[in-house]
Amino acid sequence: MQLIVNERNFSQEVLESSTPVLINFWAPWCGLCRLMTPMLNQLQADWEGQIKLVTINADENFKLANTFRLTTLPTLLLVDGDNVLHRFDHFASRDDIRNASTSFNAVLSSLVGSYSYTA
Repeated sequence: MQLIVNERNFSQEVLESSTPVLINFWAPWCGLCRLMTPMLNQLQADWEGQIKLVTINADENFKLANTFRLTTLPTLLLVDGDNVLHRFDHFASRDDIRNASTSFNAVLSSLVGSYSYTA
């Protein structure tokens, strides 16, 4: 399940996170955004504890959408603190979403190797 983030808790949940955060910017009217949910849930399960997955409704959080200069939805950002490590956007079809899943795993594999986790 994705954590719902807004302008009030963004700093705490994203900027202060001890793990990299994958931000899913979406809107209720966006059909491709809804198609992303199963892929994102699978990514979260595959990378449990190594990344944090959050969702932000771009329509309700205009300041955040503007801060990250969103031009299309869905937009996915992999961030570490206030650094954007990778940006995924301009999805046009289900095939783009499937291809993104492979790209996410490659990016996350390279990123996670640079972090050390302790229990």
